[in-house]
Amino acid sequence: MEKVPITKAGFEKLKKELETLKNVSIPENVRDIEVARAHGDISENAEYSAAKERQSFLYGRMQELENQLAMSNVISLKGLNTAKVVFGCYVSLQDIDSGEKIKYQLLGPYESDISRNKISVTSPIGKALIGKNVGSEINVKTPGGTRNLEITDISVEEE
Repeated sequence: MEKVPITKAGFEKLKKELETLKNVSIPENVRDIEVARAHGDISENAEYSAAKERQSFLYGRMQELENQLAMSNVISLKGLNTAKVVFGCYVSLQDIDSGEKIKYQLLGPYESDISRNKISVTSPIGKALIGKNVGSEINVKTPGGTRNLEITDISVEEE
């Protein structure tokens, strides 16, 4: 089993979600099942069916979070060298063809969120960026087509 890189903040977020599931969501769901069961015949009880379905979802999510935490390799972002692109750093890019500028943070798959410009080191762009330095040009095949990008800056924000 290969460990998955994650920041300390990302690891803590997963732990908090797991705690909330165990201490709030699952106990609430158990009460919902008990209340629905008290209404009588469970074979035609929509509340009971919905509560049981939610229970299945909650336990599945709990197992998923436990697995993610077990597979995580917490990497500190303190003192990162910004000479080359590495996990956790921010990379400013310019699209050579369109001139568009964008800034991504490279994180692990558990923390990636393209809507917040946080991309996974395992994504096509993430893989192409790792180890490169400012001024490097990369050609990346993405689902949207091939992109020609130039690295204009590498920076880090402390944890």
